[in-house]
Amino acid sequence: MAEATSNTEISTRPHKIIAGADSFGCALKDTLVSHLRSLNIDVEDLGTSSYYSIAAEVGRRVSSEKSSDTRGLVACGTGVGVSIFANKFPGVFAATCLTPDEALNARSINNSNVLAVSGMSTSPDSAIEILNSWLDTPFKAPCPASGSKPWPEDIQSFLDNSLSEIPKIGSESQSDPDSTATCAICCLVKNRELNPIDLIPGGSMKILRESPTSAIVRFKAGSVEPAHHHTFGHDLVVLEGKKSVWNLTKKEKYDLVVGDYLFTPAGDVHRVKYYEDTEFFIKWDGKWDMFFDEDLAAAKTAVEKELDSGSS
Repeated sequence: MAEATSNTEISTRPHKIIAGADSFGCALKDTLVSHLRSLNIDVEDLGTSSYYSIAAEVGRRVSSEKSSDTRGLVACGTGVGVSIFANKFPGVFAATCLTPDEALNARSINNSNVLAVSGMSTSPDSAIEILNSWLDTPFKAPCPASGSKPWPEDIQSFLDNSLSEIPKIGSESQSDPDSTATCAICCLVKNRELNPIDLIPGGSMKILRESPTSAIVRFKAGSVEPAHHHTFGHDLVVLEGKKSVWNLTKKEKYDLVVGDYLFTPAGDVHRVKYYEDTEFFIKWDGKWDMFFDEDLAAAKTAVEKELDSGSS
C-alpha cells in the first residue's frame, strides 16, 4: 500500500461502514459486509430495498455523520445507479469502482467516502480486492492516476480545496425562492383535490400512480400519526412544512424540513408529529396497508413526553 505523502492526509480505514443494496447487488453486498466484519470494522447493514432507495438512505446517513470515521458501501447491478443516488447528499463522494486501481484513484483524488460496486460485473474475490484498496488508500496518496508518485503541491492544494468547493455547487439555485415553481413533483399535485385519510385526523392523500405507487400526502399542523408499520418500505421527500419521525424499531428520531429525504424499511414501527402544515411525496411498492401499534391518545402522550424531555 502507498505511504501517506503529507500530514494533512485523512486516515485510512474507517471505524464504521453503513451498507445497503438493491436486489441485484444484495449477494455481493453480503459478501463484503462479512469481509468488513472480519476486519473488525463496525458495519450497520441497512439490508436490501427495491431499486435505489436504499442507496439514498446510505447517502443520507453518511452525510449526517459528518465524520471521516464513517463511510458507506452500496451495491446494485452496475454500481452506477446507487452511486448517483448516494451523491445527492452534501459531503457524500460516492464512486463506482470496477477495479482496484479505480478504488485507489477514487480515494486519492476524490476522497471517496461511499464505495459503489457492481453485483453483475464483479466477482466476490475481485470485489474484496476493490474494497481493500478503497479502505487502505489515504486521500492524496500516490495512485495509478499520479503514476504511483506523490501528487505535486499544486495538485494537492487543488484536491484539498475541492472538498469544500464541491458541496457548494448548486447551492445558489437552492436558495432561490422561485426554484420550486417548476418542481415536477409539485406540478403533479397542483390543483388536485386530496382525499381525507380516515384513519388519521388531519391527513389527506392523493395517489399519483400505481406499481410502484406514489402519492402526495398532507397533514395539518399539530397532527400526530400513532405508532404504526407497513409491509413495505417507503421513501418520502418533504415538500412543505416541518415534521419529526420517531423510528421506534431503531430508536432513532428524524427532524425533517423542506427537501429532506427519509427511507423507512418494511416492518419498522414509527410515529410522526407535524409542527406545521406539511406536504410530502411518498413512494412504496405494493398495495397500501397500515397496522397501528398504539391509539391516537397514547401517541399524543408519547410525543408530548418526548418533546418535554428534549426541551428540559
